[in-house]
Amino acid sequence: MLHGKRILLIIGGGIAAYKSLLLIRLLRGAGAAVTPVMTRAAGEFVTPLSVAALAGEKVYDALFDLTDEAEMGHIQLSRVADLIVVAPATANLMAQAATGQARDLATTLLLATDTPVLMAPAMNVRMWQHPATQRNLATLRADGVDFVGPDDGDMACGEFGPGRLAEPEDILAAITARLADGPLRGRHVIVTSGPTHEPIDPVRYIANRSSGAQGTAIARALVGLGARVTFVTGPADVPPPDSVALVRVQTARQMHDAVMQALPADACVMAAAVADWHVANAGTQKIKKTKDGLPTLAFAENPDILAAVSVQGPQRPRLVVGFAAETQDVLANATAKRARKGCDWIVANDVSDGTGIMGGTENAVTLITETGTEAWPRMDKAAVARRLAQKLAGALA
Repeated sequence: MLHGKRILLIIGGGIAAYKSLLLIRLLRGAGAAVTPVMTRAAGEFVTPLSVAALAGEKVYDALFDLTDEAEMGHIQLSRVADLIVVAPATANLMAQAATGQARDLATTLLLATDTPVLMAPAMNVRMWQHPATQRNLATLRADGVDFVGPDDGDMACGEFGPGRLAEPEDILAAITARLADGPLRGRHVIVTSGPTHEPIDPVRYIANRSSGAQGTAIARALVGLGARVTFVTGPADVPPPDSVALVRVQTARQMHDAVMQALPADACVMAAAVADWHVANAGTQKIKKTKDGLPTLAFAENPDILAAVSVQGPQRPRLVVGFAAETQDVLANATAKRARKGCDWIVANDVSDGTGIMGGTENAVTLITETGTEAWPRMDKAAVARRLAQKLAGALA
């Protein structure tokens, strides 16, 4: 899987550093060679001896080690790897990398390299959500750094929320996807999938019948062609694909924010069935039946994610693909949608009763572009995904 690949693993100083030991085992098991670099703080959580024993290589931790500089200077060390992985990437490491600091060996390597970088953040939930960290995240993404995680979960500090280090298996999957060969290698594609849930109150919501199967199949097909995929999904029925940067959301507004944060990208495939409206007066407590009659729900428009991504500008992907799930006048409505939204392609399908498309295993689509329409026969959703991924790869070639 990773035979012949060399990973430069930078281990940051946090309680999650213990997971780096399992990551090294997984990487070695997949055939990769691992060159470990530890920050001074990392040594407070895992020992260099343990890291070196699992990696089968010496640990680098000093910027001004004369022996190391004679054998392999830090500039060369930063460039001999196929991928630099920072796990855990602490808030401090991210801040230093985002501002171009070179305070120790780890940050100097990140500044001196032209090798792709993948970071797996791990920190307290409040540190992760702090505006400074989010600014640093945006800066690093704009600089071309990839991210996997963080996950939601219980933390050593006793809090719960985003900030937990992605599981080593998920980091391995992201590394494998980043180093995959194929016509989309080096390309970043954002895929949205599934429905959105718009709360009425804490126990009720408005949704649709989308299972997320088509979006998941598209993401899997793109990964198979070597793309780096950011997969933004609502609460879908089907499990997410492997080897993607997974972002889970509930509402259309959350999906909009996640997509905008994931830019820039080479292409964006908007397969999610996004709610057009949300309940502006959603209850903070369960709405109860009363003698006063039915409750009144006030609706407000959700942000138009497809139109926002399609706006011309430096962040616009080269190719923006929208989906149009229609129940009548499919081609006319989808063609009008492409023009109205400003996207490049629209994938149109008929989801009216009796088709079995919405929530089913098959799809029958028509691809609408600036030059015309192309009707595809009914086939399983994985076959539709593979065909679309090949089309996308040709457009980005």
